Amino acid sequence: MTTSITAVDETVAAEATGLDRTWSRIAFWGIILFVVGYCGVLLAAMGVQVFGNEKPCPLCMLQRYAMILATIPAMWIVADALRAKLTRARYASALGMSIVAATCGAFESTRQILLHIASTTDPGYGSAVIGLHLYTWALITFVIVILFCGVALMCSASVIPEAPAGGWARTLARAVEIGFLVVIAINVVLIILLEGVAWVLPDDPTHYKLINDLGFGLH
Repeated sequence: MTTSITAVDETVAAEATGLDRTWSRIAFWGIILFVVGYCGVLLAAMGVQVFGNEKPCPLCMLQRYAMILATIPAMWIVADALRAKLTRARYASALGMSIVAATCGAFESTRQILLHIASTTDPGYGSAVIGLHLYTWALITFVIVILFCGVALMCSASVIPEAPAGGWARTLARAVEIGFLVVIAINVVLIILLEGVAWVLPDDPTHYKLINDLGFGLH
């Protein structure tokens, strides 16, 4: 175990040579912004679900899963950078995983968009936000993530995220980690309430199945 840790430390030290330190610090906050952005998107979607009483369909939930799966590798980058263990290989792997997850999400949101533009009389699923439905906004976020990760990969020869050494900036980064875990936990609870013991949601959910099954009758 000690040998493995030493090897990682030596790799990190070797890769630090020739890095652009300024852009590496900026890249770290770019990853933090990525995480915060998707936390905001997920919280907004859950707010629409709870306060707007617009329950997500299976495709909506798949898009949420894709957002979470795209963000987990970003959190991996943040965690490694905070421990000064981030190597170029691990950075590239994490970005690649985010691209794969975002690509899957883009297919899911595109599928939902196509379902609702097939008919000129179809109003779409749920309310529109600034003229676009949530699944259309989801597609936009997935495209942004794919482009962001692609650019980050192209720059990875000289730029690897570098975390702040201490102070409020490091505390803020830690808070973002915790906040993301809280967002995932809230989403899991809402999924369980909606699906109950079923494997999937109904196509057009109208109530919280688990709560109704327990006899509380909450809609």
